[in-house]
Order: sequence, then structure tokens, then C-alpha cells
Amino acid sequence: MKIKRLAILIIILLVLLCSFSVKTIAMTHYQTVGTTTGLVTATALNVRQGPGTNYKVVTLIYKNEYIRVFAQIGDWYVIQTDNDYVGMVSKNYVKLIYPTQGATDDSGETQQNIENINNNGLTADEQEVFDLINNQRVSAGLQALQIDAEVQNVVRAKAQDMVNNNYFSHTSPTYGSPFDMLKSYGISYKAAGENIAGNSTNQGAVNAWMNSEGHKANILSNNYNYTGIGVVNSPKYGKIYVQMFIGK
Repeated sequence: MKIKRLAILIIILLVLLCSFSVKTIAMTHYQTVGTTTGLVTATALNVRQGPGTNYKVVTLIYKNEYIRVFAQIGDWYVIQTDNDYVGMVSKNYVKLIYPTQGATDDSGETQQNIENINNNGLTADEQEVFDLINNQRVSAGLQALQIDAEVQNVVRAKAQDMVNNNYFSHTSPTYGSPFDMLKSYGISYKAAGENIAGNSTNQGAVNAWMNSEGHKANILSNNYNYTGIGVVNSPKYGKIYVQMFIGK
């Protein structure tokens, strides 16, 4: 009789334990990726509702399309497309694009010496070019340009890309056109333009621009009120110069 009662008591306890058990669901860990810009490398890439192929596809994105990257979850990136779809894509088919500032080359040396950046956010070379450009504008009766910090990131990335990939063109094999770059960095504008130069001196680069009708037109345009200036050492030219202009 006692054994029977004990068995009944054990059964009741088991039922109670099962009744109060709680199912714990752990949220998948995510991590930041140090940039907000990615470039699609696959011919066509599925954007899914979650981090896995079992999740529903919400849209497709295509090769060389820029996307905004928010975070990484496992082997997947949380992204936003140009058409404002938000979802997840496999990180195996996205190349992250990092701003040049603070990036390192294969030897681990810093490409941009950020210790030499002044309070205006510019290196000594960039500041000199900025001053020379504004001198030209003020002499022509125009308002001086202001530095836009986001555009500054773009021009440094473009200048370093020109050195790394040994080309001299407004169209980058990595980033596309200047307008593609501005768009991929999330920069809005009413008007935009770009000047590039290869020269051994800052004054020489500005002189070359002022002696070129198209470059001079950008420098002395009323359509622009903000700029960014990137100057990177070049084994071929001495220095590579990239200046982008935007009007807000």
C-alpha cells in the first residue's frame, strides 16, 4: 500500500514539473562589421527574412549593386537594399567596403596616417589643397566651400583605390562612378561633381585643375557648397588627388 502511494506521489510530482517547465529561446548573437557599405559579388543574390536558406526570399539583388550593411549574424549580413527592402544575405557573396581612414595594407602599416589629421578632419596635404581651392573661389567672388565629413570618407577611399588598382579615371572598378560612390555611402545631394589629378605638389594639382576648363568649372561653380579632398601618396604620380563637390 505504501509503495502504491509513493508511486502515485512520484507521478503527481512529474506532472507538476512538466506543467511549470519553461522553454528558453536564445537570440542568435550578432556583431557589427565596421562599415555600412557592401558590394554584391554574386550574379544574383537572394535577400531572405532570416539567417538561413529556410527563410522566405523577399527580393533579389544583383552583382555590383551596393547595399547598406547593419550587422552580421553567423554567416549572414543584415542589410538594406537600394529599394528599401530589409533582410539578410549570405556574407559569402558580399564584399564589405571600408573607409580608407585607419585601413591597413598587407604589411599591417596604416594607409592613412590619422595622427596627422587636424581639427578640421584633414591631413596637412588635404588642408593645403582645401585652402588653395577656396582662395580661387573667394577671388572669383564666390562663397568658400565647407568640408563634409561623409564626402571626406568617400574621396579618401577613391584616392586610395586609384593607387591600389593603378588606374586614373572617374570610374572606379571597385566603386563605379563618383555618383555611385556617393549613393553607396548614403550621401544625398542636389548637384555633384569630381576632380582628379596626379601631381607631385599640391599647388601643381590645383594649377592643373585651374588650367582645365572642366575642372575649373567645378571649382568655381555656384552649385556646390560642400566638398571633400583626398590626397594619397602615389609611386606613379607622386600624389593622387580626388576632390568631390556636392550642393545641398
